[in-house]
Amino acid sequence: MTSLNAGAIGVRLIISAIVQRFLSEYVGPVGQYKIGQLRSLALLLTSIASLGTFNGVVKYIAEYKKDEKELQNLFSSVFVFLIVGISITTSVLLLFSSEISAYLFSSTEYSYLIKLTAIIVPFIAVQRVFNGVINGLSDYKKYAKIDLISYLLSAALTIVFLFQYNLEGVLVAIAITPVVQVLVLLFFFYKVLREYIQFKNLKLEAPMAKALLAFTVMSVVSSILLPIVEIDIRSMLDEKLSGRDAGIWTNMTFISQNYMVFSTSIFTLYIIPKFAGIYNAGNFKNEVVAIYKTLLPLFAGGMILVFLFRNVIIELIYPGQIEMAPLFKWQLFGDFIRLASLVLAHQFLAKKLVLNFIFTEILSLALFYGFAYYFAGIYGIEGVVIAHFLRYVVYFFVVLFLVSRYFKKQRITTE
Repeated sequence: MTSLNAGAIGVRLIISAIVQRFLSEYVGPVGQYKIGQLRSLALLLTSIASLGTFNGVVKYIAEYKKDEKELQNLFSSVFVFLIVGISITTSVLLLFSSEISAYLFSSTEYSYLIKLTAIIVPFIAVQRVFNGVINGLSDYKKYAKIDLISYLLSAALTIVFLFQYNLEGVLVAIAITPVVQVLVLLFFFYKVLREYIQFKNLKLEAPMAKALLAFTVMSVVSSILLPIVEIDIRSMLDEKLSGRDAGIWTNMTFISQNYMVFSTSIFTLYIIPKFAGIYNAGNFKNEVVAIYKTLLPLFAGGMILVFLFRNVIIELIYPGQIEMAPLFKWQLFGDFIRLASLVLAHQFLAKKLVLNFIFTEILSLALFYGFAYYFAGIYGIEGVVIAHFLRYVVYFFVVLFLVSRYFKKQRITTE
């Protein structure tokens, strides 16, 4: 799975570098700051529109893939959640488009973009749930194909709209990307989806509402609060320093997201389903060690190369943005510790340890938010990536302690 994923991610990285180079030349750091704001909004809507059911779908598909009755209960419940999530999200975006535009871009001129996004919300929600099915089935090959083709089409759409309409075109392309993703997903995966989701038998009932609500709560904390924190930090950099600085930090995080996406798919395709079936500390430790032996050396080697060639990367992708160079070391250190931490933290999702998950996520975001504001006042833009590093150092040890405590309690209970 790792080698297959590496190939798809490698192609993504090349295409992403090309797209970012075009964006850097045509819209500049200030435009990229605005693009980052819209992408954070899209990430926010991904969870709100589906009411955070993604990880629940992954977990229960993995557990009930051969139980037709439980699957029917699952998707009837998800159907209800989608109706609620889509209705709330669309209404808020349409009613408060001007206010949201002002919050994101310090201007109401992009309210049309918020209204367009409101129309796309059903596609965002459906795409999220369908992706949950693919991840729950751990269909690595099909997932890699769908993800790569979706990304290539989205990148092509972005470039075409960039050349035709400049920054506004890019923002529109980002807004309508979920439509492309859903169409690609249906083209390659429709037969399998029909096998697991009996569309004609879906009911307005939610027999698994209580089970899914736990994932909704966890998603609110992670997938919703994180984009809000990122949006606020960009706005803070724009206000305290400049829009250029906000754009440079956005570009740094975009580089990070591109190599971290390699791990993200492994978490949902492999780690959550695997951890869901592990019930004792010995087996869990063995699995974590095996994952670490596979992933950490790969990431360490890749990150060392990224650091050594950071000036080349900047010149190729973001020419003229030399202020980004000092940010690499802190971002890379933080991402390495983040990877090690998230492997452990996915035990909270696999075992539905809601309180542990909420506590660690809020702690992580609060540390990032507080450190970013404090260190940005001292070190400028570099202070935000220092905050990123320090946040994950604390997060790792807290997660390690809570996971160890969970298995100690399990051992005491079984004895």
